[in-house]
Amino acid sequence: MPARRFCYCPRRIRPGSASRMAITAPASTTRRPLALELAHRLSRGFDAAAGSHVRACALLLIVTLVAFLPGLGSISPIDRDEARFAQASKQMLESGNYVDIRFKEDVRYKKPVGIHWLQVASVSVGEALVGPSARTTIAFYRIPSLLGAIGAVLLTYWTALAFVGRRGALLAGLMMASCVLLGIEARLAKTDAVLLFTVLASMGVLARSWMAAPDVKRLSFGLSAIFWTGLAGGILIKGPMAPLFVGLPIVVLAIMERSGRIFTRLRPLPGILWCLLLVLPWFVAIYYVTNGQFYKLAVGVDMLGKVTEGQEGHWAPPGTYLLAIWGTFWPSIVLAVMALPFAWRMRRERAVRFLLAWIVPTWIVFEITATKLPHYVLPLYPALAILTALAFERGNLSAGRRLAPLVWLWPVMGTLLVGALVFGFVMLGQGLALLAWPFMALALVLLVFAARVLPEAGPQPAFLIAVAGALALYIGVFQGLMPQLRGVWISERLAAIARDSGCPADRIATVPYQEPSLAFLAGTNIRFTGPDGAADLMKEGGCALAFIGKPMLPFFEARSKAIGVEPKLLERVDGFAYNGGRMQEISVFRAPERTP
Repeated sequence: MPARRFCYCPRRIRPGSASRMAITAPASTTRRPLALELAHRLSRGFDAAAGSHVRACALLLIVTLVAFLPGLGSISPIDRDEARFAQASKQMLESGNYVDIRFKEDVRYKKPVGIHWLQVASVSVGEALVGPSARTTIAFYRIPSLLGAIGAVLLTYWTALAFVGRRGALLAGLMMASCVLLGIEARLAKTDAVLLFTVLASMGVLARSWMAAPDVKRLSFGLSAIFWTGLAGGILIKGPMAPLFVGLPIVVLAIMERSGRIFTRLRPLPGILWCLLLVLPWFVAIYYVTNGQFYKLAVGVDMLGKVTEGQEGHWAPPGTYLLAIWGTFWPSIVLAVMALPFAWRMRRERAVRFLLAWIVPTWIVFEITATKLPHYVLPLYPALAILTALAFERGNLSAGRRLAPLVWLWPVMGTLLVGALVFGFVMLGQGLALLAWPFMALALVLLVFAARVLPEAGPQPAFLIAVAGALALYIGVFQGLMPQLRGVWISERLAAIARDSGCPADRIATVPYQEPSLAFLAGTNIRFTGPDGAADLMKEGGCALAFIGKPMLPFFEARSKAIGVEPKLLERVDGFAYNGGRMQEISVFRAPERTP
């Protein structure tokens, strides 16, 4: 007997009624179970939101704010990438040099300047609103990423409209709004959420170029300007990554179609000139300021090093991204897998061909690249969401016997995350974290509801419950629990000691704990030195502190004894350094009072 499967087919019935018909029980006096009633209500809300572009975008905006805002200002700066980006932007504000990129005394020639300019602008607005404290408030450095992530969700909706109606586009937007990986990047002061925004601006136009009627020779100036401006913005944010994400699909589609119409419709001559006008000034300026060193380090060392060898311990074998997506694209991965049979059957259809050309070639490039980090493939996730929305609109989201167990990935992943964080809180937390527990409990209940309701209600209503569960989980984790993991935020605690002491940053030495977040929070001029240098600072007397990690303590004490100084032990700070994966014990010393 062939396996039974559920196909959600909204086009076979009048618009707006599909989800209700899928979950409406026969007329009886029996009340619907709570999970089915919730699915019914969420589906009605979804249908109402899909009734107009304004309501659809308003719903997406609300969901993104609920998903991305928790923890934005309460989670300490994350080492090491985020803290390095934020510190480099802070040094631009301190120095007034908005061309060169530096971390403390060292050059930081890995990425172009775009994200630093955005962070500088955000912090400048913050300083106008709240004063000098904005410069060491990580939330202001994260705002560009937050806005980039929100914009990326809305642009996913806009891009999807080239292939599907409002209901499908809204589903694609919700898939990105609830995506774990995008939620993480929205809270980090680095490049990837903004890069996603710029890539989607270009890909949305490219989709319209591909789907245009054969007699269309040129897209409008407005659409062409969006494409080339998005590409220029992506280049300023992350160099060659934007041309890779946008250019590789163009090449593949042009070869498949044996025509370059998809590109020529974009007005390439004025577009390239406009793109160069936007990006060349800084790239020329950085060449002269650094005498070419930026290109030597950014291209010759950073980029090529990532291709040929796993930089900074981030090597992983091919297939890593296929494994990681089960967690990074949660909870949407369940629907995406249900759409795979449709994608295979319809792979020669024009819309599906575009989406596969967006995903597959670039995915292969990253799988064979030596250095692998989960966020590298983030700009491919909107294509997965849109492909899933296309299957949904065609009534081909299949939940047959083989795929049905996938729905339990919703509560299983939620339970694993909650379990890990509860264990971490028991070991390293402080206080009761009262906000976390009700939200995380609600999340697990909703995720179980989503898994249980799918066979009767269908994939889309079940997914809406899963999105609600994911939002509750994000509030509990990012706002309720993570800020209370005090044992992890070592730099925050050391910086508080430094502020309370009144000692300026250049009178504080630290060894061997020298994380970028400490420089960001305590001050750019904090001394990253050795045990001898810290002891010599104590010898100078006055207002001076030394943060000495346990491995360096014997050397510090030996040097202090040799030079005849007896620094005063103030306190010890214990914690877990998540970068090195080891416990830390840091002794805080103050210089002895000078005798007259």
